[in-house]
This record gives sequence, C-alpha cells and structure tokens, in this order.
Amino acid sequence: MLKEMIIGIQAYFQAHRFIREHKLWKWILIPGILYTILFIFGIYFFSNTSGHFFNWMIKQTGLSDWLNRLDSSFLGFLFIMGHLLLWLILMLFYFSLFKFIVLIIGSPLFAYLSEKTEAIIEGNDLPFSFTLLLKDMKRGVFIAGRNCLWQTVYSLSILLLCLVPIIGWLTPILALLVECYYYGFSMLDYSMERHRRTPAESIFFIGNHKGLAIGNGMIFYMMHLVPFLGWVLAPAYSVVAATLSMYPLKTSTK
Repeated sequence: MLKEMIIGIQAYFQAHRFIREHKLWKWILIPGILYTILFIFGIYFFSNTSGHFFNWMIKQTGLSDWLNRLDSSFLGFLFIMGHLLLWLILMLFYFSLFKFIVLIIGSPLFAYLSEKTEAIIEGNDLPFSFTLLLKDMKRGVFIAGRNCLWQTVYSLSILLLCLVPIIGWLTPILALLVECYYYGFSMLDYSMERHRRTPAESIFFIGNHKGLAIGNGMIFYMMHLVPFLGWVLAPAYSVVAATLSMYPLKTSTK
C-alpha cells in the first residue's frame, strides 16, 4: 500500500507538468475559483457555528463548573485536549460534507476532465456527448452519495473514540486517513466508469488499491495548507493526478 501511496503522491507532480504542457488551465482555474469562494464561505460559517456548539455543550453538561470545583490542572489539560480533538474531528466532518457536495455539483466537469486527460494520453479526439456526460454525472453522484454515507458512519465512530483519554488523541490521524481514502476513491472512480466497470467492480478494485486513493486524497488536503492558490488548484489537480495514476493499471481493470 505504501508503494501505491507514493505513486498517488507523485501523480500530482506529473499532473502539473501535464496541465502546463497541454494548456488545460481553463479547466483548472474557473472551477477552482468557484470552489475557493464556496470554501471560504463554508469555513466562515463553520467557525461561527462550532464556537456556539461547544459553548452550548459545555453549558448543558456542566463540565466547566465541575472542573472548576475539582481544581485539577491535569484534568483541565485533558479537557483542553479533548476540546481541541473534538473540534478537529468536527472540522474534518464538516469538510467531508462540503467535499461531497462539491463532488456532486462538479461531477460533470470532473468526469469530462478525467476523460479528456486520458484522451490526450492516448492521442485521441474527445467528441462531446451529452448522453455520456449525463451518465457519468449520475455515476459520480451515486458514488459520492455512497462514500458520504460510509464515511459518515466511520466519522461518527471516530468522534465517539476521541472522547477516550489519551487513545482519543490519535483519532484526528485516523479521521484524516478515512477522509483521504474516500475523496481519492471518488477521483479514481471516474477512470473506472470510463472503462465501463460497475460500481461494485470499482469498489472491489479501489479497495485493493487503497494506497492510490489515500495518496491522492492526502495531497488534495495538503494543498489546502497553501491559502487561495492551493484551494484553486486542488480539485482539478486531484482529478488529473488520479487519472494519471490509474492509467498504468488500465489493463488490470479489463
């Protein structure tokens, strides 16, 4: 799996050269700018609502008064760490929902960009087909909805685990790996759809190549550490990178 993660990560560097060489910037910048605007508004909304949620939860449970009565610095430290971990988990959970909304809305563009990337690799023309695009969009919505459901189940389980002292400190890493896997899954599935694989076959194949999905999703998230530029480039770069990483395995999917 580690080898496939490295392949998934290296594919982003290949994607940058590929996009620059074939002048695909119009497919990168326009959706990227729209994504960035939605991302900024989403973060602003989350930061406001999460603060109110934590204050309400502390007030309802009486944790703050209880800790003040005990006057224990160690328990206070555990409370602060738990507060931080819970915020991180909720942040990932919010970003997960936001991400799947973007995947559903942007599925026609992502499907077309993935198909265009492979057409350039093979030296073929890419005639526009509204029927095929509609079919790819329906497939993208189905996969995004399915992944959102399963990821929500795992995220809620991780959210409960984060309440366990010390052990719960590892939950953000686990939650991030789950996030990376399911985002990369959606990106890789565009190639599986193009090879006319059923959703069940796609789930089986990508499940056996988890490293590619995790590597793709990992760099997607890391690009968000670069304000604005990373946010603009991340969505479309992940599509091209996923297509490039899957192409050498094309014969395996037949």
